[in-house]
Amino acid sequence: MTSVGVVETRFLDLPEPLPLDCGRSLPQVRVAYETYGTLAPSRDNVILVCHALSGDAHAAGISEKAASARDDLEVAGLGWWDGMIGPGKAFDTDRFFVVSTNLLGGCAGTTGPSSLFQGEFYGPDFPVITVADMVRCQRAFLDALGIERLAAVAGGSLGGMQALEWAVSYPDQVDAIVVIASTHALQPQGVAWNAIARESILRDPDWQGGRYYGTGRSPDAGMGVARMVGHITYLSAAGLEEKFGRRFQDGLHYTFTEPEFEVESYLRHQAASFVRRFDANTYLYLSRALTYFDLDLASLGVVEARTLLISFSSDWLYPPSGSHEIARALSECGKPVENHVIDAPYGHDCFLLEEARQIPIVRRFLHEG
Repeated sequence: MTSVGVVETRFLDLPEPLPLDCGRSLPQVRVAYETYGTLAPSRDNVILVCHALSGDAHAAGISEKAASARDDLEVAGLGWWDGMIGPGKAFDTDRFFVVSTNLLGGCAGTTGPSSLFQGEFYGPDFPVITVADMVRCQRAFLDALGIERLAAVAGGSLGGMQALEWAVSYPDQVDAIVVIASTHALQPQGVAWNAIARESILRDPDWQGGRYYGTGRSPDAGMGVARMVGHITYLSAAGLEEKFGRRFQDGLHYTFTEPEFEVESYLRHQAASFVRRFDANTYLYLSRALTYFDLDLASLGVVEARTLLISFSSDWLYPPSGSHEIARALSECGKPVENHVIDAPYGHDCFLLEEARQIPIVRRFLHEG
């Protein structure tokens, strides 16, 4: 069994309305969260881990819900960053109190477009949100827990964007940030692929202008295509060749309706499993938020946190060049920064697949703080 064990997802309602960058505010916000490790009496050992677009608060251990439903605890409900969180791991729970929240706009317990407000689903009436709004929500959540300062904020992809935003928005409240496979601004090619993914949802008739809740129909087809597009951007040409090549699943059928190549079957499987657990409107909102993110490198002059950057050689969606730019900007401001590029063939997914190579880097960085 994973060393963190069985973990319960909990919920907290923010005591005050949450102001947003768009000029609106959310009068009621609930945040889903999990914690691992023990909070020090001084409350100075907290690490906030931030998830990517399709993640949630369940970052480590076995979910309580999955544990009660299945006997195979080795695979049931395992957290998305379980290999990184726990005793002796990168985010060492023998030393740190690790907190993971579901993002604002999410669909796994935190208020988002699939949430009810005054008896109605928000749907497309949910306000536009930004990465800064997500971080503002996290700050309000931590305030409610009585946690004033963070030993570190860490995350990959969209999670890394949140870590950067934390260091700029709350420079005197963060000791360190760990930014993995991320960037200060998505490159135009990434913006384009995200636009295609969103368009596939918007063009599905079952999206119904975002008001599909309670209708018995949801944009599963468009959502599935969006997930397929996303998975291709998360991989690399070399990774696809190694994993699938041009291998047939079970021979040619000469049909458009059945997958013939292994890679086609893989994409359909990913689409089907994603549709079962994720909300289409949430996908639209979070995808747009990460596309909007455009951190002015000049703003890094306010950063007080030590910074660790990790990127991967084959990641064309969040290429190492983005981390190089951030590192250069921080160095020019006299800020402490480490920048590591790991040579690995699996594309953007390396931040989830190459945990063994990240652990010693992150562990040393945090223990030297």
